[in-house]
Amino acid sequence: MKRNRSIRRLKVSADGEGVVSHAGVGMLRELAQDSGLVGALNAALADTYRGPWRHGPGRVLTDLAVAIADGAEAVTGIEVLGDRQDVFGPVASMPTAWRALDRVDAEHLPAVRAARAAAREKAWAAGAGPDLSQELAIDFDATITIAHSTGMGTGS
Repeated sequence: MKRNRSIRRLKVSADGEGVVSHAGVGMLRELAQDSGLVGALNAALADTYRGPWRHGPGRVLTDLAVAIADGAEAVTGIEVLGDRQDVFGPVASMPTAWRALDRVDAEHLPAVRAARAAAREKAWAAGAGPDLSQELAIDFDATITIAHSTGMGTGS
């Protein structure tokens, strides 16, 4: 595997010095790189670009996934990573993220799914998969939202 040395390594300590928020998501970015996901997504979407890119689609899409894992609820959540480029390295802007998402059309979706499946298989083979010999509990958190209608289109 090729390591990405452009991102500064962090030292974790409990002394309160050099506190960095969201530092844990750096590991998710590294996993996306080391599992081959970033490269496979780049290959899957390369033909949607006319020339060289500043932010490869694989990095942009995995950064969006990392932002969601960190609590983002919309594409704007990528800006949290962008605010910490000293820790995470270059991060695409929100408009660039939208353009990357737009490139995942019906023609390219199978290749994106294959890239994700291959990366997951590689990560699970390395021990990152769930222990399926035991019960697997998935905890979903949700918010109940009450929506009021003006009655338009309901026949009232």
